[in-house]
Amino acid sequence: MTRLAKAFRWILPLVAIIIGAASCGSKTKAPKVLVLYYSQSSNTKAVAEEFATRLGADIEAILPAEPYGGSYQEVIERSVKERELGVLPEVNPISSDIASYDIIFLGYPVWFGTYALPVASLLDSIDLNGKKVVPFCTFGSGGLASSSRDLAAKFPDAEILPGYGVRAARLEAAPQEIDRFLKEGGFVEGDCEPQEEFSGQHAVSDEESAIFDAAVGDYPMIHAKASEVSSRPVPGGTEYLFTAVDLPREGVPQQPGREFKVYVNVLEGQAPEFTQVVR
Repeated sequence: MTRLAKAFRWILPLVAIIIGAASCGSKTKAPKVLVLYYSQSSNTKAVAEEFATRLGADIEAILPAEPYGGSYQEVIERSVKERELGVLPEVNPISSDIASYDIIFLGYPVWFGTYALPVASLLDSIDLNGKKVVPFCTFGSGGLASSSRDLAAKFPDAEILPGYGVRAARLEAAPQEIDRFLKEGGFVEGDCEPQEEFSGQHAVSDEESAIFDAAVGDYPMIHAKASEVSSRPVPGGTEYLFTAVDLPREGVPQQPGREFKVYVNVLEGQAPEFTQVVR
């Protein structure tokens, strides 16, 4: 069984429900889906609307009582202060009845490695236990891993399903990726060409090291050296999975020598581009 097949074994009962609902005379109802999201700069909103359109789902935004306004730096300063004080921003009550939905697509920008503070605030006032939850996010570098773990810890009786994330810098790729994500998950009809598994990791060559450096070189939050890599073909090119090691930087608190993963796409006619970092 491929990794993809294992990851989506949970969807088979859902597919059966959907097929049953479509059958003549069936009394089984299709699952009811809500897309619930917070968006600071409209990136997550665009992803949420794509999901809602493709799924024909209800959609609702999470709105802070006092919106995060001003420049990017002002938003950072406010959220840092809130974290230091251990307080969460007040959010407006949502109108959706969570209890009436079977599946919640929960969207957010990643702040400080997890879901944004307005989402954390809302999650203190609603109960997702017993629900299927599909997280999705936009981010600068890191992906879903930490926030999915935090959701599972927050709601131990919820089923946190495989999610979707996209870097804000490559938001234009989201519609095509969401199409594949929903088809692979069985949420919508359609077939996708199966993705191959990554090859085994091996020490990076000079050429592969250059690909890594080209992909992350302009991103200020990554100062690292690739040590190992694996790859697989993808439509239009190659996807690399690098194991990288943090390098020391003067004046920046880090853990030199710490390993992490970086996914990089090299598509025909395009420069190398990293898609996510997993620490």
